[in-house]
Amino acid sequence: MTLENIREALPDYAKDIRLNLGSVLTPQGAPGLSDQQIWSIAVAAALASRQMPFARQIEQLASAYLAPTDITGAKAAAAIMGMNNIYYRFVHLVEDSEYQTLPARLRMNVMANPGIDKLDFELLSLAVSAINGCGLCITSHEKKLRQHGVSREAIQSVVRIAATVHAAAVVLAAEADGAAGMVEAAAA
Repeated sequence: MTLENIREALPDYAKDIRLNLGSVLTPQGAPGLSDQQIWSIAVAAALASRQMPFARQIEQLASAYLAPTDITGAKAAAAIMGMNNIYYRFVHLVEDSEYQTLPARLRMNVMANPGIDKLDFELLSLAVSAINGCGLCITSHEKKLRQHGVSREAIQSVVRIAATVHAAAVVLAAEADGAAGMVEAAAA
């Protein structure tokens, strides 16, 4: 499996996604990020997109750029943000400020010790939070990254990778579901 194989599997109606996928996963297309960061973000974003065949393909491609600890860190970010994004999106949207004063009472130890560089973990957390649409988490992670000197261009690169990987996952899943439906209809 190569990135080109994935891109070729995207139908013509998703040509823009195909083109973007070819560019955002490169240092030239993701200014401010290293190959290691780009591919870690891609793994976390693919997992957050909930399309496991696609996520496994991205993880396989990423293994050429990442150590096993980087892949585990990307998985950890997708996992913890999967929980946090739901909880904090509720706190943000419920329109009752008292919830913001209550302790979350959820274990989040991995955020203090993610097993990878903490700023890289913030990048991954931002990508997953963008996919999951948690404004409170997006704001928190962006603010922390900016406080540590990460440029707006690098932060934009994170979100562009997340958006493109997510879109590719959705299109490929829809195409796979459509093909399966056509097989079922033909068998009936």
